[in-house]
Amino acid sequence: MAQGTHDFAPDPRNEAILININGAMTPRAEASVSVFDSGFMLGDGVWEGLRLHRGRIAFLSAHLDRLYEGAKAIAMNIGLSREELIARLDETIDANAMRDEEGIHIRLMVTRGIRSTPYQDPRVVISPATIVIVPEYKAPSPQTIKTGIRLFTVHVRRGDPAVQDQKLNSHSKLNCITACIQATRAGADEALMLDPHGFVATCNSTHFFIVRKGEVWTSTGDYCLGGITRSNVIRVCREAGIPVFEKNFSLTDVYGADEAFVTGTFAGVVPVTEVDGRSLTPARGAMVERLQGLYRDLMDEDVAA
Repeated sequence: MAQGTHDFAPDPRNEAILININGAMTPRAEASVSVFDSGFMLGDGVWEGLRLHRGRIAFLSAHLDRLYEGAKAIAMNIGLSREELIARLDETIDANAMRDEEGIHIRLMVTRGIRSTPYQDPRVVISPATIVIVPEYKAPSPQTIKTGIRLFTVHVRRGDPAVQDQKLNSHSKLNCITACIQATRAGADEALMLDPHGFVATCNSTHFFIVRKGEVWTSTGDYCLGGITRSNVIRVCREAGIPVFEKNFSLTDVYGADEAFVTGTFAGVVPVTEVDGRSLTPARGAMVERLQGLYRDLMDEDVAA
């Protein structure tokens, strides 16, 4: 079944992976958390998606910055230093003998811990934070990288920070899930979401860019998660002399774009070929292909350093 930018070929090796739960390596079939866990019960936690590249986690420092800043914002103590958490990630990779493999995706999840009773107040938490690390053999579909995805603009908006700050990479994802449901029911691969003012904000699981007359545009970022891949694409544009702008723009600008693409940790840079039934390019355009190469080069530099 197609899953947009997260489309991948199932790998039978994933049935035998070891999942790290609070420091203990657990076979996938036996991995579980309590029904009183804050993440299961209330979506109370933060997480990161990580990509192993040439034996190292790409852009790890930026991912940990976002994780620890998110935990601080919700007054949650992760309970491990950055160094200790990196060691736990390394232990998980090595326990699964994945260090020399490519196409490894890691989900790092941290919740507030076990609650004594089903209730919102963090004062009923009776355990340290729950830390789960799930490594999988999960490479993005090469076809998706070449031929792209289709988007549908949904009625579900990105909220302002006074409602739920979109900068938080929290376990509470119902806003994005309802957007995704509407888009897939409309026959698209992913949802394009507007901000409270009607300008283009982002997608339900990736960040959105358009290309117009040699310029790369993305949203102001005011109503988006602080995307690691998004910021890296902006960086490579600037370093390569490609004009790039973070600005407000409307769907009219999108429909008239020369190219469009989305970014995310899982698949990197992915072309968008259609938005709301308007065709853009039949497959990836010249700018998207160039940015895919520049982004791969940046990943190589990061893990080498």
